[in-house]
Amino acid sequence: MRTMKIKDIPNDDRPYERCLREGPERLSDVELLSILIRNGYKDSNSLDLASDILALNYPKDGILGLLHLTLPELTSVKGIGVVKGIQLLCIGELSRRIWKRKARQKALVFMDPGTVAEYFQEDMRHMGQEQFYVMLFNTRQMLIRDILISKGTVNASLATPREIFIEALRYQAVSLILVHNHPSGDPEPSKDDIMLTRRVLEAGRVIGIALQDHVVVGEYSYVSMKERGLL
Repeated sequence: MRTMKIKDIPNDDRPYERCLREGPERLSDVELLSILIRNGYKDSNSLDLASDILALNYPKDGILGLLHLTLPELTSVKGIGVVKGIQLLCIGELSRRIWKRKARQKALVFMDPGTVAEYFQEDMRHMGQEQFYVMLFNTRQMLIRDILISKGTVNASLATPREIFIEALRYQAVSLILVHNHPSGDPEPSKDDIMLTRRVLEAGRVIGIALQDHVVVGEYSYVSMKERGLL
């Protein structure tokens, strides 16, 4: 046996009772997750299961990894079945959406590449493949929507100017920003990144939809092609 049952833990130390008494902000990540898991399994209580989940080494130990774990990875923990696994996936997705909605409300007008990177970084930084987005803007420089154009490999995305401008015309955008990640964590633009940027820039001039920037997101940093003088 690893630990005692929850009912054998002193009442004041149980996660649920502590949350009720002190508020969720006073609980550890393990305690918060154990409340959501609710029940243990054989010789493991809900705190044990929470610890096992947070220790899964993909892509990061701890709470950040919960956003990116898959159902098979979650159910690899003894005591986490399909139902609990799906519940945890939904919690991760809700957290991601809340974070993104908050970022969007804080910066509906994206005036600098740092704001653009912040909007995408937490979602992109742990992705194992390149994802290519286009952000579409109206005449007041307010975001209409962001659209996933393509998913690529570990070192290449498959976006084309045609796909980008189909979406821009569909939503009547007057300008756009390109954003993609580098799974390596290094945001330095590749030759292909620069070439695509220039093709989109030229096509936009013909169509009348301005390319404002192309932001490459790494794990902890970003590169703006506009700031680099590549636009």
